[in-house]
Amino acid sequence: MPTRPPEDLLALRRAHLNPTLSVAYREPLKIVRGAGAYLFDEDGRGYLDMVNNVCHVGHCHPDVVQAGQRQMALLNTNTRYLHDHMVDYAQALLATFPPELCVVFLTNSGTEANDLALRLARAHAGARDVIVLDHAYHGHSPSMIELSPYKFNGKGGAGRADHVQVIPMPDCYRGAHRAAAGGPGAHYSAAIAGAIDAIHARGGKLAAFYCESILGCGGQIVLPDGYLADAYARVRAAGGVCVADEVQVGFGRVGSHWWAFQRQGVVPDIVTLGKPMGNGHPVGAVVARREIADSFITGMEYFNTYAGNPVSCAIGLAVLDAIERENLRQNADAVGAYLMDGLHRLQERHALIGDARGAGLFIGAELVLDRATQAPATREANEIVERMKMRGILLSTDGPLDNVLKIKPPIVLSAEQAAIFLSALDDVLASM
Repeated sequence: MPTRPPEDLLALRRAHLNPTLSVAYREPLKIVRGAGAYLFDEDGRGYLDMVNNVCHVGHCHPDVVQAGQRQMALLNTNTRYLHDHMVDYAQALLATFPPELCVVFLTNSGTEANDLALRLARAHAGARDVIVLDHAYHGHSPSMIELSPYKFNGKGGAGRADHVQVIPMPDCYRGAHRAAAGGPGAHYSAAIAGAIDAIHARGGKLAAFYCESILGCGGQIVLPDGYLADAYARVRAAGGVCVADEVQVGFGRVGSHWWAFQRQGVVPDIVTLGKPMGNGHPVGAVVARREIADSFITGMEYFNTYAGNPVSCAIGLAVLDAIERENLRQNADAVGAYLMDGLHRLQERHALIGDARGAGLFIGAELVLDRATQAPATREANEIVERMKMRGILLSTDGPLDNVLKIKPPIVLSAEQAAIFLSALDDVLASM
């Protein structure tokens, strides 16, 4: 294959690909190799990757690569044939979940998982309406765009569909209930009552409540204590199904637990998985309670040509094995705590940092022009991303105001690499 300079690749993308396919940075990078927490450009320069939560156990993890290569050389076919890898993977995956969550559906992506979860919830509840959080993103299929205010309220969006109710994010930094007596969790979850009333007023019935266990596109927002417990109780009382979207934050990223919903002391009815599941290989899943899965048995077959194939399952098994064998949950916990401590120290020195929050290696630093007014430092956040790139560190921004630095590196990130990041960020903040 020819090796082309970045400017030629950009021209070819403009000629042959749709412009909705965006690129990162003012001067896009041509990345040709990855290893561990680093990506390398065509000139061999390494970039510390602080934002890629897909290559979960490190870019091109040798054991994951070998597992895929080995199985691909033997067989890759669909689930209508028996194969050990699929049941081995299902058992290994379920071993990380509470026992109530005991049935697996395999997919190819988080979008597919969230789409299938909606079908399961509607079959079980016998209903159509859904409650979602503002600025949520659950995938790019038509049904998931309808459940994603991040998309339907954004540029080119068609607005909210009638069967979707949107409630406020439980934002403990700039939200309405951040200083509520007794804690903000129950105050934010009370909004579900109004959404249910709106559903009933239009003659509908609640099918599902979708909520990321930590909010990603919403700005790396950690749910306040008690939020999901109270929300789930309200949803179940109305006959709805509770869906935990773990596409971004699952597989030990939060460090303390395998799954971020466990930090809230709850067990969802359905959990959706994606991104890190195959370490860059397209794999996703739905994990559900038995009674939810049984409601989907209507006579219509669920068949997905590629989902659950032996290669994907071999890769998935290798990812789970790497997390356990290399103590990567513990690493996410320790290095995440180190990063949070470092960000809080930077917050004391740099007024631009209004808030630093997160769990494990899923962290956000919200930038403001004035801490009293919380005016968003959107331009500054994006400039910091560009300046960090010049120093060989990759970051991005998120949040409704596009002023949150999102920090979600591969969970192999070391304390030494975290120190490099913090030192560079200190210098860049000073330069602002």
